[in-house]
Amino acid sequence: QVQLVESGGGLVQAGGSLRLSCAASGRTFSTYDMSWFRRAPGEERELVARINVGGVTNYADSVKGRFTISRDNAKNTIYLHMNSLRPEDTAIYYCRATILSRAYWGQGTQVTVSS
Repeated sequence: QVQLVESGGGLVQAGGSLRLSCAASGRTFSTYDMSWFRRAPGEERELVARINVGGVTNYADSVKGRFTISRDNAKNTIYLHMNSLRPEDTAIYYCRATILSRAYWGQGTQVTVSS
């Protein structure tokens, strides 16, 4: 069983920045494919960014150039650096680990961007 704990959410004005963190349990974190998802009110959950075991990253078109995903295998942690935040980025942000095709989710952290 893998446990994921997100942190770093909060209230920020449009144009501001936040850094989300996701700490994972387990001894083999470097073998986990990691992702950030988000769910806005009344919307489906959507993929925001992904980083695989080799460090290759992918982003949703809506966040390209503004968000950066990274990982620190020594700390069992991934990050989501969010810049130039917009009101439409308001959502609950979830961390997901994919291990041998099985997905594990964190409980989420709220990000609210005021206009």
